[in-house]
Amino acid sequence: MATKSRAVVRQAIHGRIRRKVSGTSERPRLSVYRSLKHISVQLVDDTKGVTVAAASTVEKALRGSVGGNVAAAKEVGRIIAERAREKGIEQVVFDRGGYIYHGRVKGLAEAAREAGLKF
Repeated sequence: MATKSRAVVRQAIHGRIRRKVSGTSERPRLSVYRSLKHISVQLVDDTKGVTVAAASTVEKALRGSVGGNVAAAKEVGRIIAERAREKGIEQVVFDRGGYIYHGRVKGLAEAAREAGLKF
């Protein structure tokens, strides 16, 4: 009996979500990717197919001090909100990427909201 890995199942879930969730120039998609060690987020304009802004724990500024925990996710959420405001973006569509809204994903979303993004 063949079993699917967790990553394959998440990719299938993410594909179903992407059929329903789409970002525009005025309201880009806030896409979250979470690994065991890191978390990253992108603001994506799906109509043009471009990434407007991105933030991650693998960036040089965050690399040594934080990792794959809720504190790191909150810091990344704050940074992406700042970068979005610099580009003139205030509203986004939240794409949690098939991850449950708990822990690091929830921390990132709440920190981005506190820093000024509207979901």
